[in-house]
Amino acid sequence: MIESLRRTRVLAAVTRLLAVALLPAAFLRSPGRGRHLACQWALAMRYPAEDLAGLSEPARAAFTAARTEAFWQDRQLIGLTSGHRDAAHQHRLFADEVHRTGSVAAARRRVLPPHESAHVRGTALDVRPSEGAAWLERHGAEYRLYRRYDNEWWHFEYHADTVPMRLPDPDALRPPPLARVAG
Repeated sequence: MIESLRRTRVLAAVTRLLAVALLPAAFLRSPGRGRHLACQWALAMRYPAEDLAGLSEPARAAFTAARTEAFWQDRQLIGLTSGHRDAAHQHRLFADEVHRTGSVAAARRRVLPPHESAHVRGTALDVRPSEGAAWLERHGAEYRLYRRYDNEWWHFEYHADTVPMRLPDPDALRPPPLARVAG
């Protein structure tokens, strides 16, 4: 545990040093957005597997602006674990969760089917580490990014025009099944 924490801190420090080293090149490439660009380059090296492709343009812009602010103002790194998912991938995740939990109802508390998932629409972001998610929970509304579910500290959604209701889990708004009447 201590070794993992030490490794995380070292990687964060190296990422910050790298961003500072990249500032001159970033300012030459994009004079008005050098800090933003250096941050994105450094975070891309820190989180090489993250993929922002498929996110809606407003969601991507909000996320990169938020993590740039977190990075330079509060020295907080925010990485993307999962963003856009195509419907087939979301269907596989849902089917796997149904198989794992043994029921559709239990699966829906963790994974939604494709037609209901904000990941498929390109407006959902699963972030890491937990400290980055905590920063985003405190400051995300400034970027229209909101934590949606109590049971998923990592899941945020972009909402341009509304402040969404915080729910206990993804299935919370689904009406309860009707009771069968004996007859």
